[in-house]
Amino acid sequence: MARDTAAKKAARQPSPGEFEMTRVFDAPPEEVFKAWTEEERMKRWWGPRGFTMPFCKIDLRPGGVLHSCMRSPEGRDYWGKGVFLEIIEPERLVFTDLFSDEFGNTVQPVDYGMGDWPVETLITVTFTGVDGGTELRLHQSVSAELAESSGARQGWEESFDKLEEYLSNA
Repeated sequence: MARDTAAKKAARQPSPGEFEMTRVFDAPPEEVFKAWTEEERMKRWWGPRGFTMPFCKIDLRPGGVLHSCMRSPEGRDYWGKGVFLEIIEPERLVFTDLFSDEFGNTVQPVDYGMGDWPVETLITVTFTGVDGGTELRLHQSVSAELAESSGARQGWEESFDKLEEYLSNA
């Protein structure tokens, strides 16, 4: 899919100290990319251990919206929304990420217990083929320290564990 001007602006270099993590999956980039961009596939793995995803709507185009709901093991819903800025299938996704309500209206992070979290972050995910698998690199525009202290790093690690399980059973 094509890049647009906003995507080119969004595709910036990460600032030193921003949160980044890498994981290698035993699946080709095309399959890992689909797991991130197809609603029914994303519902199977998104969210930390014990969380489910009862709602996911993906409009996969620059300017399109990702709107989803993660449900905690205790039954609390965490709604989120993002706008796709760049889509290069199956190599790269760039999108905004923010908390929302079920209607897609922005909600302050403190409403979900994330007091120091910015209202909006930028997520860049790259998918690189390596030895029959995929190296996935995730970058989020928050400090590594905030990702650690807020539990975001742990949440991503657990989500990636679930993605690995999903891909091995697909």
